[in-house]
Amino acid sequence: MIPASREDFKQYCLRRIGAPVNQINVDDDQVEDRIDDALQFYWDYHYDGVEKQYYKYAVQQADQSNGYITLPANIIGVNYVFPVGDSLSTNNLFNIRYQIALNDLYDLTATSMVPYYMAMQHIQLLEQLLVGDVPIRFNRRTSTLYIDIDWSIVGPGQYLVIECYMIADPTVNTSIWGDRWLQKYATQMIKQQWGENLSKFSNIPLPGGAVFNGDKIYNDATNEIIKLEEVMTRTNVPQSIWTG
Repeated sequence: MIPASREDFKQYCLRRIGAPVNQINVDDDQVEDRIDDALQFYWDYHYDGVEKQYYKYAVQQADQSNGYITLPANIIGVNYVFPVGDSLSTNNLFNIRYQIALNDLYDLTATSMVPYYMAMQHIQLLEQLLVGDVPIRFNRRTSTLYIDIDWSIVGPGQYLVIECYMIADPTVNTSIWGDRWLQKYATQMIKQQWGENLSKFSNIPLPGGAVFNGDKIYNDATNEIIKLEEVMTRTNVPQSIWTG
């Protein structure tokens, strides 16, 4: 059964390392911590871990004096802030775009679009040369986005549109729990924790002649974790490592 919740995912990972046939000597809090660690790596490196979004933010009075805004914690990267205030290409009655459309494109069936397209390209070039992109500085640990502009042109209640990357939240999109790489990675993280917990009991004989070796459990899991991480951080690792 494909996991559809965090609890299903946890039980799935435990079953993959032997539960309930074997006793998995890992505390429930430790299991939760290892799942959090796996999700963190998933968000940082997996191509399905984040998604591009356009976040709309209503400016507050305090933002003008601070010179920055605070974004939600699920935003881990900011690419771009769309231009604010007046510019050559803003949509209003007196800008160049409106005037060209009003005077030159009154009949689209009889007028070529080429001059309009070239004029818009020229306007965008002028904006890049004379105005440029909005300078930004973002720290994902504090969720603080500094926007280096004249804040007097942005009044309270005006919206900023931010191109950003948000984490893929498994509480919203439960199909994330079915990701095969994440399942394998979290399983090995829990197995590594199990081996670490039992490492002091290495080479203890068990009934029937078997030998209990916590170090081997730890080392096997660590080697698998390294392979899985290489899949995400290197492009020349065969995908069969994790798809098989």
